[in-house]
Amino acid sequence: MLQLKYFDDYAIDEKRTSQGRTITETDIILHAGQTGDFFPHHVDEEWCKTQPFKRRIAHGTLIFSIGIGLTANVINEASMTYGYDRLRFINPVFIGDTIHAVVTISSKKEHKKPGYGLVTERVEVVNQEGAIVMACEHLLLVKKKILE
Repeated sequence: MLQLKYFDDYAIDEKRTSQGRTITETDIILHAGQTGDFFPHHVDEEWCKTQPFKRRIAHGTLIFSIGIGLTANVINEASMTYGYDRLRFINPVFIGDTIHAVVTISSKKEHKKPGYGLVTERVEVVNQEGAIVMACEHLLLVKKKILE
């Protein structure tokens, strides 16, 4: 969905929640192939049985990719991604877990580029049990409605 939302239109604590997505074995194998990360934690079921979680866990970078992808249901023509800060993988994600993203506007501030402000979204990826599995800050460079 396309929308036009300017810096001035963002409100602190404003929230949106994405739809859910179930993590599959195929997701993990494809991600391992794309990244070259074949660590046994992700791809070796038998080895994982000897480890604390007793089963394979999804790559953190996979959860980041899918979690952020879930937030991309709204395309704001007045903003662009400026980067990500404070990325943390808080709990493991297993095959069969269903995750969704909760996005909360946490701050707004001026930017050195005239006519733009910086909006920070706190992104929390949550599993089916309500546990936060990943969190980060998404920085958006957003046009102002009223140019300076």
